[in-house]
Amino acid sequence: MPSSLSHVYLSVGSLDDARRLYVDLLGLEVLIDGGGYVRIGGGGGFHMGRKSLYSRALLVELARHGWVCISANYRLRPRAVFPDYVVDAKKVIAWARRHAEEYGADPSVVFVAGSSAGAHIAATAALTQNDGVFQPGFEEADTTVAGAICLFGYYGPVDRGRQPLPSSPFDYVRPDAPPVLVAHGELDALVPASQARALADRLREVSTSPVVYAELPGGPHNFDLFHSIRFEILIDGIEAFTAWVRSQDAPRASEERRVEPRRGRRPIRTLAPRRAHPPRR
Repeated sequence: MPSSLSHVYLSVGSLDDARRLYVDLLGLEVLIDGGGYVRIGGGGGFHMGRKSLYSRALLVELARHGWVCISANYRLRPRAVFPDYVVDAKKVIAWARRHAEEYGADPSVVFVAGSSAGAHIAATAALTQNDGVFQPGFEEADTTVAGAICLFGYYGPVDRGRQPLPSSPFDYVRPDAPPVLVAHGELDALVPASQARALADRLREVSTSPVVYAELPGGPHNFDLFHSIRFEILIDGIEAFTAWVRSQDAPRASEERRVEPRRGRRPIRTLAPRRAHPPRR
C-alpha cells in the first residue's frame, strides 16, 4: 500500500518573515523504474488551498503503479505575488529531479500537474523550463519536465498592477513546450471550458509536442475532490498519457478520438496524439 511522508523543500521570506513550505511524498516501499509526478497545491484563486485536498484518488492510483508522487504547497496572496507561485513550483521540480533516485524514481521523467490555480502554475512552470527569470537564486537548477497535466484551470493573467511580468500561460507558449494534457469540466461555473479549449488550441498552433484536450460531460469545477465515474475515466487517460510520453518520442501529429465511458455515461471528447493510448490487455 502507498505510504506518505513529509519533507521541507525550501524556506522563503526575510529573516523576520521566514516561512517553510512542505511537500508530501506518496509512493511505494519498493519502486522499480518509477517516474516522478509533481502536483502543485490546489485552487483557491491563489488566496487559499491545501495540497492535501485535491486529486488524492489520482495520486494514490499513480503511486500504486510505481510513480513517486509529490504534492506541494505554494505561497499565497496577499504576501505572495506572481511569479512567486511559479518560483515555488520550480523549486519543487528542481528538488524532485535532484532527489528522485533516492526514492527509486527516474529524474529525467518528471511530470508537473495542478488543479484550478494550480493548473495555471503548472502550465506556466512547464512553459518556462530553465528560465532564470522564474528561478532566482537557483538559475542553474534543471527544471525541465516530461509533460504537464492541467485540470479545470484558470489560464488568464494574475496580479495585474502588482507586478510587471506577463502572467498568463498564453504568454509563454513556445515551440519546444513539453507534451500537455488539459482537462476541463463542461459545466464549470467558475472558469468556462472555452478558456481551456483556447489554451489547448494555442498550444497546438505553436508547440511541436502533442497536446491532449479532454472535456468532461457534465463536469463541474473541482471535479477531482471526490471519486466519480468521470474522474475515474480521466485517471485512466492520465495514466495512459504519462505512460505513452515515457515510452517513446512523441509524434508531431494529433487525431480526434473518444474515451469510451463506463456505465452508460456520455463519451469524453479528446484531441490526443496518435498511439497515445496503448491497447489494453
